[in-house]
Amino acid sequence: MRELLRVATAGSVDDGKSTLIGRLLFDTKSLFSDQLAAVERTSRERGDGYVDLALLTDGLRAEREQGITIDVAYRYFATPKRSFILADTPGHVQYTRNMVTGASTADLALLLVDARKGVLQQTRRHAFLASLLRVPHLVLCVNKMDLVDFDEGVFERIKDDFRAFVAKLEIVDVATIPISALGGDNLVSRSPSTPWYEGTSLLHHLEELHIASDRNLIDVRFPVQWVVRPRTDELHDYRGYAGQVAGGVLKPGDEVIVLPSGLTSRIAAIDTYDGPVAEAFPPMSVTVRLEDDLDVSRGDMIARPANQPAVGQDIDLMVCWMVDAPLRPRARLAIKHTTRSVRSVIKNIAYRVDVDTLHRDDSVAELRLNDIGRVTVRTTAPLCFDPYRRNRTTGSVLLIDEATGATVGAGMLL
Repeated sequence: MRELLRVATAGSVDDGKSTLIGRLLFDTKSLFSDQLAAVERTSRERGDGYVDLALLTDGLRAEREQGITIDVAYRYFATPKRSFILADTPGHVQYTRNMVTGASTADLALLLVDARKGVLQQTRRHAFLASLLRVPHLVLCVNKMDLVDFDEGVFERIKDDFRAFVAKLEIVDVATIPISALGGDNLVSRSPSTPWYEGTSLLHHLEELHIASDRNLIDVRFPVQWVVRPRTDELHDYRGYAGQVAGGVLKPGDEVIVLPSGLTSRIAAIDTYDGPVAEAFPPMSVTVRLEDDLDVSRGDMIARPANQPAVGQDIDLMVCWMVDAPLRPRARLAIKHTTRSVRSVIKNIAYRVDVDTLHRDDSVAELRLNDIGRVTVRTTAPLCFDPYRRNRTTGSVLLIDEATGATVGAGMLL
């Protein structure tokens, strides 16, 4: 089974994100003939002098008419070495929430800049968001190098400018690649137009990037999603707990604790669709059987007795607010955390982050659409959680409007 890499693209308007994804799909032969034919037909109808591969991801009519990306578009492709999910996120400031959505599960953020414009305010904004969301790897693609005659000096200036900014952020792995998405330079193979560039092509970087160590393999975290009780004669006494491993390595014989009850037992076996396994690790979906009959239900967390998550009801969050109606203290919201859902009330808003300057504004009384700020919530039942910087799965929540069921915010636990 090929390893999966999740990639989120970001950047300012007209930096070429959709064209980049379209070119990758085209050059890796991941397109069906009817898809390519439809893009060629639309390009002719619009009077383009070339096949606009951006149309492969800009699927909404408003996107095609304006030549911008509005919604998050997901595209899938694979090479012999790895499978990929590419999230094309919008570049406009008013769609910051969409960028947060696309990057929340990404292993790598692909940030584009126009070689003619250099690092812009929106470039810094998206780099900060990638840092806030703990995306472990970042690639800066200096696009449209063909429009600056593949000038090495232009590339180096942009590279130095960007690295000076990200030095303030918590991003440990940053690569910079000069490309031309329209012409395919340095995308799938090295381009003869950049003899001064000594790095690899973008696809080679994506294929060879090591991501296994990005996952938390130390802290055992297993949120129970479903209690498996087959009603068959052969499995009459079977009781298992199904879910996705969120952290650590589970093995038969390991002593575990079930939270929030505090009951302990040992793992009797770990089952999968293909049969029992000797160990389970993120992001495997498995069924865990315990040696003792305990009261375990959906929303409980299985961990190790000597390495437990925090358990609490007063919780501090960094929140990205996603709807027009502002978030104010005393607002009542539902919270979805791993497989557990609870009700909550907003106790206070500590500050709002100015994404452009990274300064904190502690005078705000509310968070508005696309704002990011620190809030404290009180939940009706305890949550078993880790700081987001330690575990992106057990450290994140969704804020939900109780009346409509709509997701109104994304939170990262501190």
